[in-house]
Amino acid sequence: MANEEKPKQKLGFTIIKNDPTDGHGGFGIGSLTLEHVSPVIIDVEEKIAKIEIGAMHARSDTERGIKFTKNRVDSEGGKLFWLVWVTIDYKASGPYYAGVTGCEMVINREKRRGFKNLADHVNRMDKSMKRQIIVDHMDDASKEILRDFLQAHNSEMWVRSDEKLHSELNS
Repeated sequence: MANEEKPKQKLGFTIIKNDPTDGHGGFGIGSLTLEHVSPVIIDVEEKIAKIEIGAMHARSDTERGIKFTKNRVDSEGGKLFWLVWVTIDYKASGPYYAGVTGCEMVINREKRRGFKNLADHVNRMDKSMKRQIIVDHMDDASKEILRDFLQAHNSEMWVRSDEKLHSELNS
C-alpha cells in the first residue's frame, strides 16, 4: 500500500471559540487562552508574511533545524524575520485584530544558527493576548508587509481594528 501525501491545509487565524467557562462565573474567569492568538512570520527579504502555527511552540517551518542563541554574532550574515503575535477578539460589529506585537529573529541557514530572545517572544505573546499593539520597533518595510497581509487576510477585521494599529503600520 503506497503512502498518499495529503495536500497541506492552509491555516487561517485562530478565531475565539465558545466561552470555556460556559458562563458559570467560577474558576478561569478573566483568564487568557492561546486559542485567541496566531503567529505570523514575516520574511523581510522575500517580502512575505504567513501564518505558521508551529511558532506557538518555536517549531515553525522557518525555525526548524536552527539552533537559536541570544548572541547576535552566532547568526551573523543571516536573514531578518519578524514573529508577530496576532490576537483576534470580537466587538459588537464582529472580529478584529485586537493585539499585534512583533519579535525579531535572525536566521543564518548556512550556519544553522539563529538569534532570538525567547523571553521577549513569550512576553510579546502575552502582551498581544492582553490586546496591546507593539510594532513601533519594526522597520518600515516589515510594517508594510504586515499591514498588507492583515488587510488581505480579512479586510473587515482590519477596518474594525483600533486606530492605533492603523497608524502604527502606516508610519
